[in-house]
Amino acid sequence: MGIISSNAVADRGRAAARILRAADTATRDAALTAIARHLEADAAAILSANAQDVAAAVAEGIAASLVDRLTLDPQRLDALAAAVRAVAALDDPVGRIVDDRRLHNGLELIKVRVPIGRVLVVYEARPNVTVDVAALCIKSGNVALLRGSSSARATNAALGNAVRRGLADAGLPEDAVLSIEGTRAELGELVSDPATADIVVPRGGEALKDFLLEHSRIPVLAAAGGNCHVYLDREADQAMAVAITVNAKVQRPGVCNAAETLLVHADRLDLLAPVLGALHEAGVELRGCDRTRAAVDLPIAAATDADWSTEYLDLVLAVRVVDDLDAALEHIDRYATGHSEAIVTDSLEAARRFVDVVDSACVYVNASTRFTDGGEYGMGAEVGNSTARLHVRGPIGLEDLTTTKYVVTGTGQIRA
Repeated sequence: MGIISSNAVADRGRAAARILRAADTATRDAALTAIARHLEADAAAILSANAQDVAAAVAEGIAASLVDRLTLDPQRLDALAAAVRAVAALDDPVGRIVDDRRLHNGLELIKVRVPIGRVLVVYEARPNVTVDVAALCIKSGNVALLRGSSSARATNAALGNAVRRGLADAGLPEDAVLSIEGTRAELGELVSDPATADIVVPRGGEALKDFLLEHSRIPVLAAAGGNCHVYLDREADQAMAVAITVNAKVQRPGVCNAAETLLVHADRLDLLAPVLGALHEAGVELRGCDRTRAAVDLPIAAATDADWSTEYLDLVLAVRVVDDLDAALEHIDRYATGHSEAIVTDSLEAARRFVDVVDSACVYVNASTRFTDGGEYGMGAEVGNSTARLHVRGPIGLEDLTTTKYVVTGTGQIRA
């Protein structure tokens, strides 16, 4: 995938979009199948390129959790190819009829799903996004404009080569997926021109989202930071509380659906020792409120106000004892980024209230926040997890990359 200058993005993207809009499902699926095949055939080159990026990241002292997010291994690369095939196997949303009716004047009106057009995704050290976004955009008839980070440059280029060859194999324009590089200032100039793309999606932290919201004249679909919470209710089962909390924090701490804050009902201080003990054994640095620190004999730093709003993306967890469910809901409402929140409880009433009141894209009852993922939700992959309210919230999948248009057919009618 060649690196192009920003001044060529609009023209090349538009030209590719015209061809992609006209491509049928079979052709787009053939491209995805070819891309998966090239990812497997190019495994050695891709992993070698990734090793270069990882070595550079380690030399720069990047946190281990972020290095993990950057790293590809044979299993993760196989999973990427499998995700591409999974996207190809999904139903095509393009052309799906949403409404079909005859108007009073005899006109036939059809409302049909169509591609958005050109989707610009700005992401950080997540090379999997290169493939996930390319696959979802190709399947849904959109051009993907990819602006990855310099820390994954070699990996993204190697993955992009596989994508480019797969498109060519199917007779589709290689410009259906374009890679863009540049400084943060150049990114600001790029998104300040509405001709660049039809929508921009930040796949990163809150700082990236805020930058694009400030500078972009292209509509922004925020898929950004995840300050996620796990709340242990008064009726929480101890074994479930330990398993869910540890999984939500430890399984992959450098991703946006990992838990960053644990809230515990004041009547269940007995949960603190087993839960925090398991976290401590897993290498998690704990930062707690005064009641948390007084309740257990573990090394727990004093939490500050900043800890409640921090997305650590690392083996760090803030812990707070709250008076009741309402206090937990108030805390989440104040500090959450609207990503994913979980309650652990045997109370149907508490679960219902949590689900009804929490204002986040994904809400879990007795399950880990780590399930917020397009692949886990049966979407094959995702562009990101939207924390916005328009036009989609939660994992951004195929249908979310479409909009609608009306097709009206007459027999010569004119309006009086």
